[in-house]
Amino acid sequence: MILILSARNDASVEMVVPELVERGAEFLWWDPGGYPADSTISSRLTGGSWRHTLRVEGREYDCSQFTTIWNRHPTHPHAPESVTDDNHRKYVEKIAAILLHGWEHTVESRWLPARTSDIVRTQNKLVNLGVAAALGFTTPDTLVTNDDEDLIPFWEDAGGELIAKVVEYVEFRIDGEDHSHYTTPVTRRRLTDRHRLALAPAILQPYVKKAVELRITVVGDQVFPAEIHSQGSRATRYDYRHYEQTFSTYAIHRLPDDVERRCLELTASLGLHYGCIDMIVTPEGEYVYLEINPAGQWGWIEATTGLPIAAAIADWLIAAEPHR
Repeated sequence: MILILSARNDASVEMVVPELVERGAEFLWWDPGGYPADSTISSRLTGGSWRHTLRVEGREYDCSQFTTIWNRHPTHPHAPESVTDDNHRKYVEKIAAILLHGWEHTVESRWLPARTSDIVRTQNKLVNLGVAAALGFTTPDTLVTNDDEDLIPFWEDAGGELIAKVVEYVEFRIDGEDHSHYTTPVTRRRLTDRHRLALAPAILQPYVKKAVELRITVVGDQVFPAEIHSQGSRATRYDYRHYEQTFSTYAIHRLPDDVERRCLELTASLGLHYGCIDMIVTPEGEYVYLEINPAGQWGWIEATTGLPIAAAIADWLIAAEPHR
């Protein structure tokens, strides 16, 4: 049986579910965000190993029966509505998160892409950039710092063509509005605000000119590369995500064999069975690695290019099912 851990409104899961149904797979779609509000977990150490029982929506599941777990996009644990005190809610949800962390690490199963702690570790850009460089990918010269005195010489070394990125995407709100940080050019005028760097570290890299950008989705031993034609508009020149569905066009890309091999080596070296790799192809045809997102989105790539990513995920999930 397959266990899918994700929010109930996850469009990517909705794309894979019909593939699983077509293949006759048995699966449970459960969001751990419903724990402990409307689900329970009982764990008993017996015979030298843990036995976990999940009860959700009136049904009971022996977790040892889950051959594969798709750790897609689960939400954070939520306390029952009856817990109204804020401090009490924080306590209940913190304890629930600790239990789920232990539950993940004591459920023996195949995980796609990996357990949550491994996802957090591998999506850290310092980690995956270092591994990519060691595997032979071309990577930009990179400075990660919160020391503004390091900024100016690095900016000068880049000839004033420098971009800044966040170390990790973190949700935040200003005056009640959601905000996101995108890749931003560090202009001479922005240098006057460099003291703000002390508040949080940033990733700094020389700007890499782009012919096209690539979104390379790896599922098991399959590689699905897509081109993102982001340079046709100033709005998407530095970061296509800002207006990705408005100005960019997409196409299937043919990777050189050595680049495809490194993509597979990278996910394997990081202990992942899935990942979305972002790369740049320069006007000279050089492939430059940027990052890997071990839980990255792929639905929009399949919708725009027809690459059969949902089918590949379904095939990976059912590979260990007994009838296979």
